[in-house]
Amino acid sequence: QRFDALLQYATTANQAPFVTKAAEEWFRQPLLASLRSAGLSVDWYATVSAEPGDRTLTMGSVGPQVGRNASGLRNAVSLLVETRGGGMGRVDLKRRVNTHVTAVHNVLTSAARHADDLVKLRQFVDRDTTALACRGDVVLEAAPTPSEYTTSMLDATTGDVRRLTVSWLSALQLRALKTRPRPCGYWLAESEGEAVRRLRLLGIEVQRLDELGELRGESYRLVGREPVGPDAAASNPGAATRLKVQLLPTLLDVPAGSYYVSLEQPLANLAVAVLDPESP
Repeated sequence: QRFDALLQYATTANQAPFVTKAAEEWFRQPLLASLRSAGLSVDWYATVSAEPGDRTLTMGSVGPQVGRNASGLRNAVSLLVETRGGGMGRVDLKRRVNTHVTAVHNVLTSAARHADDLVKLRQFVDRDTTALACRGDVVLEAAPTPSEYTTSMLDATTGDVRRLTVSWLSALQLRALKTRPRPCGYWLAESEGEAVRRLRLLGIEVQRLDELGELRGESYRLVGREPVGPDAAASNPGAATRLKVQLLPTLLDVPAGSYYVSLEQPLANLAVAVLDPESP
């Protein structure tokens, strides 16, 4: 592989399109120019297949559990910068450190330049996400799109740079594998204190119910586990199985002391990723 740096911003289902647009225009494009002007090679982040003879390159995970993507679901610009170094020891160490310094300096400069724009973007996306509760569909699982891509590689024998067209699993265009009508929120039993603590650590708003009541909704019934296929593995790396549930209409007796996570909040899409049993 021939690169000094590989880049990718948050690429996951349900992310606000304007956050992606800001990541590309305000951050990735200036970062490309800065690295190239420093004489450094740069491309999209991708990994090589472990199968012998398979020349497929796969962009970074589209799963919401990856830090880069979870930050995107927090309505924030999030960037991955990977540099050469695996198995290289101290070879070319100064060049590798210079790549990091160049990248970080450029990202901080872009953030300062667009500080006011980023605040306005966050406010707009927060309002827009809040307004989506109970409306439309939400994507529970997505996969990258198969395509082709031309990239630069080093010839292992001569060291020459070669342009190769390879099979490419693109995280820039996602295929929805599983969707569901967007709920109004999620109910949690009083016993789920640890789940509530973790939700609040993520910044998700959780309400504690003070009075006994009734709630019309749906409950989940576990109907099985299914093996993770190639498409699902791209969003859920390391998992061997995934849950399969059936939704059952129900009228819940909601006791005082239980919890409600409304999707009428800015981090609604992160709440879906965390709470839905069929999400990665």
